Amino acid sequence: MMAAADQVTGISARHQDIMDRVDYRLAETEAEKEAIYSLRYRAYLHEGAIEPRTERRLKDRFDDMPNSWTFGIYMDGELASSLRISVGSPDNPDTPAVDAFSDLLRPQIEAGKTVVDPNRFVADPANRTKFPELPYLTVRLGYVACAYFNADIGTATVRAEHRAFYRRVFLQTPLCEPRPYPTLVKPLCLMAADFNVVREKIFERYPYFRSSQFERRALFERRSEPLAPDLHVPEFQLLQAATTRQP
Repeated sequence: MMAAADQVTGISARHQDIMDRVDYRLAETEAEKEAIYSLRYRAYLHEGAIEPRTERRLKDRFDDMPNSWTFGIYMDGELASSLRISVGSPDNPDTPAVDAFSDLLRPQIEAGKTVVDPNRFVADPANRTKFPELPYLTVRLGYVACAYFNADIGTATVRAEHRAFYRRVFLQTPLCEPRPYPTLVKPLCLMAADFNVVREKIFERYPYFRSSQFERRALFERRSEPLAPDLHVPEFQLLQAATTRQP
């Protein structure tokens, strides 16, 4: 079996080719959203994380919130995975992780911190072996979001058996034991990291997790509903990040 460090090196070595084949799309049309809701259902059902539903789709109240962005990740033009990014701030604290772990996260938000909460991470079961890099390419969106929103805390809500992976690979710390999570039959635990502390270590491991100002704005600025100014990273920080970005 390939060691974790060797696997990371191998994935990093292949990233340029695979990045040319990946397309991150913010779901804005009803057709795009419905395709993702269907993908969620199939992925969660395959994992035994939900009970069968007659409507064969999975949507919740956070999909319609202004502080949530739902993305489809397309490989060679086909929907392969999806991730929703929710951002908790003092002006809009409601996210799935804050809802499920309010005792841990709400005090942080009330103290003025910004929490980037990637959730609803699902992948088409048929693509898991076809694209072994897919999980990394999907969670990359969380780091793009952390940079864009100037996050203090980045979270992950994961099953107990996945904690070691997130601790080892993404330097996140488990904050509690698994708890019930909305719509899922399997409990999840909360993991988190101080983004400003781990960001450079993560970028050294995965250089392709870096992003340009252009990419961040293209992904998170909705055409129909621009973000409030206080959610933007200050321009001087964006300029500094852009000028220090490694190729």
